[in-house]
Amino acid sequence: MFNHEPPGYRCPFCTLAAGGEDALTTQQDVVRRTQGALAFVASRWWPNNQGHVLVVPTDHHENLYDLPSPAGHAVHDLVREVAIAIRSTYGCDGVSTRQHNEPAGYQDAWHYHVHVFPRYDGDLLYNTRHLTTDATAAQRAPYAGKLRTYFTR
Repeated sequence: MFNHEPPGYRCPFCTLAAGGEDALTTQQDVVRRTQGALAFVASRWWPNNQGHVLVVPTDHHENLYDLPSPAGHAVHDLVREVAIAIRSTYGCDGVSTRQHNEPAGYQDAWHYHVHVFPRYDGDLLYNTRHLTTDATAAQRAPYAGKLRTYFTR
């Protein structure tokens, strides 16, 4: 009902969940997969909150309005795990989560996702926009490595 996905949309998050990759995200960015959700280091970074993670349902649901309860529970449970992992490994002062719906709500990827940000005192997360250049695979690798190590211990 409140959908904005254009015709022929090729969902990058579905591609990743199916084991594929695209120009922005690789399987090396994946830090944890559960029965119904996937977590990976995002390629789009905010200036002072590098290494933030996106958590998505493994099935395609455009937004919160479309999300069935079991998928929402799977995502929420993994968001909590990722938040604890980030807090435990990044040396940050806290964690914030954020989720957007529809263009007016700043949604620009048409697959439900939750951002999990490392937070630092004075980081100005809510006063900044993402960087105009995406993080490279090499820049993302140390963050993904820390989180994968945390989850495999």
